[in-house]
Amino acid sequence: MVDEMNQVEVKEFEVGEKVTGRVTKIEEKQVFVSIENSKLDGIIPISELSSLHIEKASDIVSENEELELKVIKVEEDVLILSKKAVSAEKAWDDLQQKFISGETFEATVKDVVKGGLVVDLGVRGFIPASLVESFFVEDFSEYQDRTLTLKVVELDREKNRVILSHRAVVEQEKQNKKQNIIQSIEVGQVLEGKVQRLTDFGAFVDIGGIDGLVHISQLSYSHVDKPSDVVNEGESVTVKVLSIDRDNERISLSIKETLPGPWANISEKLSAGDVVNGTVKRLVSFGAFVEVLPGVEGLVHISQISSKHIATPHEVLKEGQEVDVKVLEVNQSEQRISLSIKELEEPSVEEDYSAYQQQEESSGFQLGEMIGDKLNKLK
Repeated sequence: MVDEMNQVEVKEFEVGEKVTGRVTKIEEKQVFVSIENSKLDGIIPISELSSLHIEKASDIVSENEELELKVIKVEEDVLILSKKAVSAEKAWDDLQQKFISGETFEATVKDVVKGGLVVDLGVRGFIPASLVESFFVEDFSEYQDRTLTLKVVELDREKNRVILSHRAVVEQEKQNKKQNIIQSIEVGQVLEGKVQRLTDFGAFVDIGGIDGLVHISQLSYSHVDKPSDVVNEGESVTVKVLSIDRDNERISLSIKETLPGPWANISEKLSAGDVVNGTVKRLVSFGAFVEVLPGVEGLVHISQISSKHIATPHEVLKEGQEVDVKVLEVNQSEQRISLSIKELEEPSVEEDYSAYQQQEESSGFQLGEMIGDKLNKLK
């Protein structure tokens, strides 16, 4: 029995050998452990507890905790041990697998340093500032002790280099969400969205994780000079899906088509006999189209442009000109309005005389005849 105990006591340990130890005492800069199947003491210097810098040993281990350790030095009556060496070996193997597979994992930020964030994975992992978020972060202090989902983007065991990215995870999640949305929406669907940014040619609207374009022509029924005249960044809007290009992830949207059309209830807005101001939009051989309400045009037939004979509307009107018109007829079902400029013209002296002549001729007698009749009666 004594011989067996002596064999245990004189057991020799080699550098690199792994042992199991139980924490018996924790000092500020080192930890004492008892070694399984041995009466030799083991010491873990604070520098061998973690891959990261720590201020006191009690931050890493606690009394009676069982640890897997690696022998880094053998002295006469004590073993110098390392916890971080064992953790690092396991970590490198695990990180290699994660790097190959692209697997994501969680880790807590242990330190905020110049240029990025540091996490403890058994080895020191670094998240460069540019790989923390998909947007610019001015102050990283709020990331201290936060748990982030990460992905290994660079691994070099010889250089002890582990580069991680939270941004890659966020962007992949956005891409997955975008794909789910683009596969689920349909042409004609009406959705709620938020204006993300404005350009000269329209507005990009976020419809839940993917942006669609509302072309400037689809912002309003009336003419739009610039998108900011109609919508603002950050504004919530209702849009209709016009088209979907799933291969190129492009979605065309319309705000205009979610609004009441310009012809809705037009008969309540205009009636025959009304006089309104409008803008000449188009000149054609048979007349002029005049916009009398936003998006609503009526026709002034060539015969209703002037009381004088004209060969073409261009003789009297030009596009963009403002004119007063009289409403002759409103047909809401056919979206047609008949207008007249001629009926608002002041009659000329020649026209008044012509009308007088026509009335005189139709009456069947002349002014002189009227006077003659009265003289005869006096006689």
